[in-house]
Amino acid sequence: MIEVNHLTKTYGNHNAITDLTFQIEEGKIYGLLGPNGAGKSTTMNIMTGCLAPTSGSVTIDGLDIYEDAMEAKKKIGYLPELPPVYLNLTPLEYLTFVAKAKGVKRSEIKDQVAYAIAATRLENYSKRLIKNLSKGYRQRVGVAQALIGNPQIIILDEPTVGLDPLQIIEIRDLIRDLGKNHTVILSSHILSEVRSVCDHLIIIAKGKLVANDTPENLERIFAAKSTVSIVVDGTQADCEKALSSIENLGPVLYTRNSDSTTTAVISIAPDYDINKKIFFAFSKAQKPILSMTNSHVTLEDVFLELTTEKESFGQPEAADPQAESILEPATSESGRSVAETEEHHQ
Repeated sequence: MIEVNHLTKTYGNHNAITDLTFQIEEGKIYGLLGPNGAGKSTTMNIMTGCLAPTSGSVTIDGLDIYEDAMEAKKKIGYLPELPPVYLNLTPLEYLTFVAKAKGVKRSEIKDQVAYAIAATRLENYSKRLIKNLSKGYRQRVGVAQALIGNPQIIILDEPTVGLDPLQIIEIRDLIRDLGKNHTVILSSHILSEVRSVCDHLIIIAKGKLVANDTPENLERIFAAKSTVSIVVDGTQADCEKALSSIENLGPVLYTRNSDSTTTAVISIAPDYDINKKIFFAFSKAQKPILSMTNSHVTLEDVFLELTTEKESFGQPEAADPQAESILEPATSESGRSVAETEEHHQ
C-alpha cells in the first residue's frame, strides 16, 4: 500500500529524519510513535506530499508521491495536527467546499459530504458554525475533510492532542470505525492511545526507525526483562543457595538492607510462572520471604527502552538474546522488518 524507502530530511546541519524505510499494509491501523521532536510530523508531511524529502522516496499503491502526485494524493486523506477548518462556515458548508477543492464530481459531492458527516457522527452539528463547536467536534470536522474523496488511506497527525478524556475516547472509537473501511496511520506519543486502537506500531527516535512490529510482539520480545523482586530474612549467600535449585532464572541483583534483610531482583523468562517455585525454595531453606513483587514489561517500558539512551531495565551487563532480536535486523513471519537498531543499542 505505502512504501517508504530510505527517507531523509535535513534542515541545515540537522537531520529531522534519517534513512527511514518501512511499509504500510492495507486494512490495518498503524501507530507512528516517538517522543516530541522525533520526526513524526516530518515523516507524515513527506508521506502526504506536503514536504519534499532531502533524499528517499514514498510510493502509494505503486505511485510516486511526487512523480505521480495528483493520482497518489487522491488515495490519501490527511488531518494535520492543527485541523484546517474555516471557523465561519458550518461543517456542511466547509465539507462541500473541500469536496469541490478536491475535484469530486458535482454529481457525487452531496453523497460524499453525507458519508463524511455520518462517518464522523456530525449529523446533529452539520449546520452549526464551526467556531461554536467544541474542540473535539472541530477535530471530527477535520477528520471528515480527510474522508472526502473516499481515500484508501487516512493519515492523522496527533488526532487527540488537546482533547479532554471523554473527547479522546470518542475520537478513539471513531478511529476504530475508520479502520473497518480504510488503512489508518496516526501519530502520537500517548501510548495508551495507540495500544488501544493500533494493529501495528512504527517507533522512531531522533529521526531513526527503532521498531516496526505489532504491540503484542514488542511486549513479548521485551518480556525477557520482566523481574521478580523479593525481600528475604537472610543473607545473600542464603538467597543464592535457595535460588540455585530453580531452573531458568536470569541474572539476580542483590542488595543488603539496613535491617539485615536481603533484596533480590530476579530476571525471569517470558511467561515463566516462577513465584511458587521461589516460595517453596525459600520455605525449604527455612528463610522467610517478607515480600514478593512482580514487574512485567509494558508498552511504556518498551517505548522508553527504545527511545532513550539510558538502559531502563534489569542488569546492564547481562546480554539477553531474546531482547537483541528487536535491536538487530530481523524479519517476522511475514517477512517484514521486526526492528532496526539505534546506535545506543549496539
